[in-house]
Amino acid sequence: MARGRPSGVSAVRDGDELNWAAVGNWLRRAMPELSGPLNALQFPHGRANLTYLVEVGGTRLVLRRPPFGTIAPGAHDMRREFRVLSRLWRGYDRAPRAYAFTDDITVAGADCFVMEYRDGEVIRSELPTSMSGYEQLGRRLMFALTDAMADLHMVDPGEYDLDDLGKPAGFVQRQVAGWTRRWELAAPPDAEPLMAKLGQRLAESMPTSATHSIVHNDLKIDNCQFDPNDPDRVKSVFDWDMATLGDPLIDLGTLLHYVPRIDDPPDLASGVRYPPGLELPNQAEVAQRYAARTGIDVSNVCWYVAFARWKTATVYQQLANRSLRGESKDARNAHLGDSVPSLARSAAILLREGR
Repeated sequence: MARGRPSGVSAVRDGDELNWAAVGNWLRRAMPELSGPLNALQFPHGRANLTYLVEVGGTRLVLRRPPFGTIAPGAHDMRREFRVLSRLWRGYDRAPRAYAFTDDITVAGADCFVMEYRDGEVIRSELPTSMSGYEQLGRRLMFALTDAMADLHMVDPGEYDLDDLGKPAGFVQRQVAGWTRRWELAAPPDAEPLMAKLGQRLAESMPTSATHSIVHNDLKIDNCQFDPNDPDRVKSVFDWDMATLGDPLIDLGTLLHYVPRIDDPPDLASGVRYPPGLELPNQAEVAQRYAARTGIDVSNVCWYVAFARWKTATVYQQLANRSLRGESKDARNAHLGDSVPSLARSAAILLREGR
């Protein structure tokens, strides 16, 4: 039976409450082995999807649902995330197992699902005490994440009935077109003009995909969990709502986007704040390790990092808009749009480097 409050959770934010009686009734129907009262806490660090720790009797589960308010087309797909996690855990043990899904909006106000809860540490702006004392910890953590990504990309989707998760042909082209449309919908009246130009430049310079795999679509260190006793291996990977089949270098570009570069502008906000003093490998070292583990050519990786920064700028504007409309109670999102110009300029530099 679970005891004590785990790390990384807090009381549910005002405005993020659900109908806990309805949630409890659904869970007991979907998982008859559960019994006892329901208690709920919140994982407060994510900026978009809402994630809760629910405990029924002595059983802990994680409940996920989309954010409140207007949702971008195709975003925050809980049905997709449930499908992936209800199958992938059988062969990729870093994927938590999902147990139950519902599209009955009377339960949680939107599609939602529950998955297993795992103990562990997530690396954010402060290093957990349980993981202090390791030599070269930053390098070890980042290489562990690189290995987890590489291993995911070597999974055969057909073995887990996921071979129709996406359409690999034209994947990168659809990504650029889709995010161009999202920027057009999110752009404020005084929008950074470079963002629209970047969409055109990315479309004109797309590399040819040599292979395809399961793509997570948001791989970064704070979407992972580590066992404090084993910093050389990722224990869990979270946030699978954008998972699909496509060019695996999209994931590598995302990961590298979150690895700081020496020439990054001081006001660049990449979305990840590493603990002070955590020395990380550089982007080239991460790319080389990935290439050695997978055999995939990474010579065009600058394009993928540029795409990741442009996409992140769009996401930040979407989150800022949601905050300005009063749809989000997360105060961190209100000024995310301020980062768009720096991210756009950095993406433009990367595109020039990749030529």
